[in-house]
Amino acid sequence: IIEYIHDKIGARTIFATHYHQLTQLADILQGVANCSVAVQEEGRNIVFLHKVVPGGTNKSYGIQVARLAHLPEELVRRAQEVAASMEDGSGNKSGIRTEDVRSAPVQLVLFDERSAILKELQSLNLIQMTPLEALNTLSNWQQRLAKTTKETGHFRKRGHREQ
Repeated sequence: IIEYIHDKIGARTIFATHYHQLTQLADILQGVANCSVAVQEEGRNIVFLHKVVPGGTNKSYGIQVARLAHLPEELVRRAQEVAASMEDGSGNKSGIRTEDVRSAPVQLVLFDERSAILKELQSLNLIQMTPLEALNTLSNWQQRLAKTTKETGHFRKRGHREQ
């Protein structure tokens, strides 16, 4: 994509990636420059300084961002395992050991439920609803989301941070 934009279109573009190998394109494509977002590390936590600085980086903060986004701890731990296997060379190119590949498909039920609720919300005719109907609808959505959250471990209350 970067090469196509550079060679064919010639447009100014901001391109974000976690592939550190792509920073090498700045050495071979005249119109490409690397920038990164300034980050302050505090132990295993990070603080984004909301400042774009010249130069690439060889660090990835994907796992810390996942933790900041309150993704399930099981997912974060697995990401740490994969990252460690990539760093120590025990994994294949993807970083995933073949004996660890799960054959069962994963269904993200939470996102399906949230999408269903959003569609219901968009189709509601609020003008024709009574206050009681509106309250019952909201209560139903809360219960459905709470059930999905409980089953998947996704989403925590606002302001809750894991240590």
